[in-house]
Amino acid sequence: MKLAGLVAGSAVLSSCAPLYDSLARAASPAGPRLAGRLNSGDFALLSRLTFGPRLDELAQVAEIGIQAWIEEQLAFESVDDIACDLRLRQFKTLGLSAQDLYDLSDKLFDNQDRRRVPDELRQATLVRQVYSRRQLYERLVEFWSDHFNISVEKGDCFYLKTVDDREVIRPHALGRFRDLVWASAHSPAMLVYLDNQANQKGTPNENYARELLELHTLGVDGGYSQQDVMEMARCLTGWTVKEHFWRGQFTFKSALHDDGTKHVLGLALESGGQMEAESVLERLAVHPSAALFLSRKLAQRFVSDAPPEALVQRAAQAFIQTGGQIQSVLRILLLDGASSARPKFKRPVDFVVSALRLLEVRTDGGPALQDYFIRMGQRYFAWPTPDGYPDRSEAWQGNLMPRWQFALDLVLDEIKGTRLNLPGLLAASGAAGIESFLDWLSPRLLGQSLVLAERDRLAAALRAAGAPDTPETAGVLVAGLLASPAFQWR
Repeated sequence: MKLAGLVAGSAVLSSCAPLYDSLARAASPAGPRLAGRLNSGDFALLSRLTFGPRLDELAQVAEIGIQAWIEEQLAFESVDDIACDLRLRQFKTLGLSAQDLYDLSDKLFDNQDRRRVPDELRQATLVRQVYSRRQLYERLVEFWSDHFNISVEKGDCFYLKTVDDREVIRPHALGRFRDLVWASAHSPAMLVYLDNQANQKGTPNENYARELLELHTLGVDGGYSQQDVMEMARCLTGWTVKEHFWRGQFTFKSALHDDGTKHVLGLALESGGQMEAESVLERLAVHPSAALFLSRKLAQRFVSDAPPEALVQRAAQAFIQTGGQIQSVLRILLLDGASSARPKFKRPVDFVVSALRLLEVRTDGGPALQDYFIRMGQRYFAWPTPDGYPDRSEAWQGNLMPRWQFALDLVLDEIKGTRLNLPGLLAASGAAGIESFLDWLSPRLLGQSLVLAERDRLAAALRAAGAPDTPETAGVLVAGLLASPAFQWR
């Protein structure tokens, strides 16, 4: 009966695409009142700017308007997030220095514990995405974590990434790009991940220099040459990480630095030690190619896989005019780009976290829930290559079975540390049967009511499978909507 509910939901709702024009489809009159108060497309927009809009966020947008809500989210430090902060206090490793994280992981004769530190970071990341009221900020943290990707599976990154998340990504996610790329270039986690500790005079390693130009700033077509990569690598010789006292801290070793004049992107750099690479960073941070490359990537994340070129150009111009202020770029993309938005297939994190938020599920974000990200292919901080997890819809559309299993396990309360209050949902809905519960549930999960024909076909399919009007049937309905094609898009 449970499997029949999933199959029935998937089949019946296969034509139900995400709504980007209006919430006023041919809806059942019993749909929740809140949906009728929203402006056109607000649910879809909030689905991109949050990890799934909760009822209080929908109500706030209905009251103050989407533009005011965006401005409030951009000024994220003024948003009270004490409840989420209290949840994070259980994770003792988040505030430790690199040396202390290393010492905590060092088991002497039992080698290293390479799991506790990254596992706490993963758990804390999920808790923030589910519970933080600073949702747009958390979206940007996710974006820059992909952009400056570091896999905890490589070397000392298993403990250094916690410091990178705290001191690089999170402080600068909505600030100036210059400060973000500067912090990343001095990040021990990044230098280890991209092998710059092996970059020294006489034996140059171009890995970080290449990714700095190609992935972090200018883009593959940004106007640099192989000679620029080689010269940038020379500038970066001696940029490394302490391995003994104050382990895990950035250090510049002049004895390993390649002295002499370098030429990078038309700049002639006289021998200047650490300042050589820093001079190039200053130019990269405000380069027109970087403005265009980053604006396009942000538009692909928040607008569509193929955003309008005119929109990207306006965002790039805002980047240049403000010296790389990320907030200014986002204002253009989120407000001017709303009418250009197109559905994007949810990545696994989007899928799971949106289900938890929309259904107000309680979770500790622990190993049992994290295991579903492994099955779906998007474990936090585990993508092996520097380009970060793919942001294209087609990259995620071929592995649906783990999503179906998650939907079933969620409604059956079979995920340790995670609980869906199904009786509470039923009580809140006031539903008297399958049809009325669907009328209440579908706007909450999909942002729209099912057309009556779709709703009645789904109810009939469940009854044909022997489903009574009971809480168990309500669980099947929840799982069916979560597994449906309509819920896979945002």
